Amino acid sequence: MNAYKHAQLSVSKRGGSIDDYYPIHSFMDATKEMCSDHRHRIFHNLWGIRRIIIPIFGHSMTNSDHKVINVKDVCEQDHVLPDYHHKFIPTLSDFVDQMEEITDDEKIKINTIHTEYNFTPKETELVLSPLGLTGEMKSLLLTHNSWFLHVVLPKIFNRPIALKDYSISPSAVFEKMNYSDWMNNGVTGLPASCKQINEFI
Repeated sequence: MNAYKHAQLSVSKRGGSIDDYYPIHSFMDATKEMCSDHRHRIFHNLWGIRRIIIPIFGHSMTNSDHKVINVKDVCEQDHVLPDYHHKFIPTLSDFVDQMEEITDDEKIKINTIHTEYNFTPKETELVLSPLGLTGEMKSLLLTHNSWFLHVVLPKIFNRPIALKDYSISPSAVFEKMNYSDWMNNGVTGLPASCKQINEFI
């Protein structure tokens, strides 16, 4: 489902117009520019919604029908759940679990970026949040790459865009990530976070 169709779904459920919702859905799918298959959905989880989408678009919005809309509901109910056939919402760990371990050289690159980028305390909390949630150093590839630093951080913190070479590109994230059946629109398989729950349903 593309961003326009997600926006149409939002209109049918919440009123307003396509233009009210399209920017949210489009940004959630912006990672398609870096990965053309379903691995691109690294924001399609509560980490992405809470840490990325809501800080950019706000907790709520007022649509063109003058109705106050919860942005988290738009992301979860009109985007993530439909993408997975309303079966589950994966966690950040589900995506990170599909990533191969990083090399010592990649660890050095992550540390160098983190040391040289001069993050504010709030920026530091965000870029290290994948490590806090997953306990995996490889998760920091999600926040220590040129796209995240050049596009996401400036949108959230109004940080000036740095014109420089970056040692890690976003392709590193997807080159490390194996494709899993559950990523296929929820047609087959379940992510690890949902398997145990499913056994009791």
